[in-house]
Amino acid sequence: MTIDTSNPVDSASLMPKVKTKNRNRWLSWLLILGLLSGVGYAVYYQLAVRPGQQARQRVLTQPVERQNLTDTVAANGTVKPERSINLSPKNSGILRRLLVEEGDIVKAGQILAYMDDSNLQGQLTSARGQLAQAEANLQKAEAGNRPQDIAQSQAQLDEAQANLRRIEAGNRPQDIAQAQARLNSAQANFNQAEDNFRRNQQLYNAGGISLQALNQIRADRDSAQAQVNEVQQALALQQAGSRPEDIDQARATVRQRQEALALLQAGTRREDIDAARAQVMSARGSLQNTQAQINDTIIRAPFDGLVTRKFADPGAFVTPTTAGSDVSSATSSSILSLASLNEVVTNLAETNISQISLGQAVTISADAYPGRTFAGQVSQIAAQAVVVQNVTSFEVKVSLVDPERLLRSGMNVEAEFQVNQVENALVVPTASVVRRENGTGVFVVGADGQPVFTRIETGMTENNFTEVKSGLTGDEEVLLSFPPGSRPQSTPRGGVLPGMGGGSQNRGGRP
Repeated sequence: MTIDTSNPVDSASLMPKVKTKNRNRWLSWLLILGLLSGVGYAVYYQLAVRPGQQARQRVLTQPVERQNLTDTVAANGTVKPERSINLSPKNSGILRRLLVEEGDIVKAGQILAYMDDSNLQGQLTSARGQLAQAEANLQKAEAGNRPQDIAQSQAQLDEAQANLRRIEAGNRPQDIAQAQARLNSAQANFNQAEDNFRRNQQLYNAGGISLQALNQIRADRDSAQAQVNEVQQALALQQAGSRPEDIDQARATVRQRQEALALLQAGTRREDIDAARAQVMSARGSLQNTQAQINDTIIRAPFDGLVTRKFADPGAFVTPTTAGSDVSSATSSSILSLASLNEVVTNLAETNISQISLGQAVTISADAYPGRTFAGQVSQIAAQAVVVQNVTSFEVKVSLVDPERLLRSGMNVEAEFQVNQVENALVVPTASVVRRENGTGVFVVGADGQPVFTRIETGMTENNFTEVKSGLTGDEEVLLSFPPGSRPQSTPRGGVLPGMGGGSQNRGGRP
């Protein structure tokens, strides 16, 4: 084997390279360890050291502000309907139609049902006819007599007056002369009959004629004598003129015709007009009575409400009952049950009743609707207290504003009566109020950044805020917390109130 020694390797030159490689490896590990230590310290500083320093340096403050505060009195209550009645007809009858069902909301005056009124329609027609007849008689009486009736009466009067004048004037000479001529003619006939009788009497005595023929001639003579007597009486009447009785009768007829004409010209008497008007009123009353009976067959809602129950169906026989009766015998003959709008009935302690007045605003809340409130107003305050288990309270009713009818009868609710309200009140957080020996106050940030105790006069408290009546201007900032070691020491009289000191938190009350 041949060894090439032309380019020998220096072993000394190889040793430094090995040492440099090991040194670089240790430096890398040292750098990695230092980097990990730095990262760990940074994390520790951010998570533990720095938050503690910030907590030691941070002080909670809140500026004084203005709010509207409301002083309230709370009470438990129950939702009840204002009114609840059983609807029945005014007169007994058959239910013809029912227009609503249970659960329907109705308005005042809305038609709910119809009763059978067939027996009243005939009475209505008759009453209308009687009213029309009475009104026609009244119009006739008020209009007076027609001109034709007056003219006819005038003609009858003229006729009676003419007859009276004729009777009073007596018979005319011509009539007397005519009667005299009739008498002369009758006398001539009688003379002729008398001569004829004498001749025939002689013939009878001589036996020339029979007794029968003579009697016939005697009868003719007697008839002529009677005619003469009649005509003589007629002439005597004509010559004597009209009798006083006939004149008086003619005058009476004239007076009668004059009075009749005067009545027609004067028109209808006031008494007759009043009587005719009274007949119209009587007929109108009968018509109204019949119409009222028909209207009573229409069942209407007396108020806005909810149909809570139905007792009868069409065709059932229903009778009048007490509207508020709940007994089975009464409800079985009613048509339906109607409840009005709901209200809240509460009981307030006698210590709070002086703060309640009619029309007062009330806020209603119910467990069935969490987070939702309903508005209301005080509608009635009981005049007499109720004592239950030695606790005296007054019943207060609250009208609800619940157009959706979410609150149902029987629900338990909580009512907050707004007894007092302060507009734009200066308030501070209740937790910032403290009590010191020299009074109640708050710590405000001073000019040098240090807390300064300031006395205040407090008012009502609501929603963790307390009213400040005096002591602050409204530009301050009150302290809610202090840096460690700078918290003021509590006083022996009461020290710092909960949360910082001062005043129990009573919603709607006063500290």
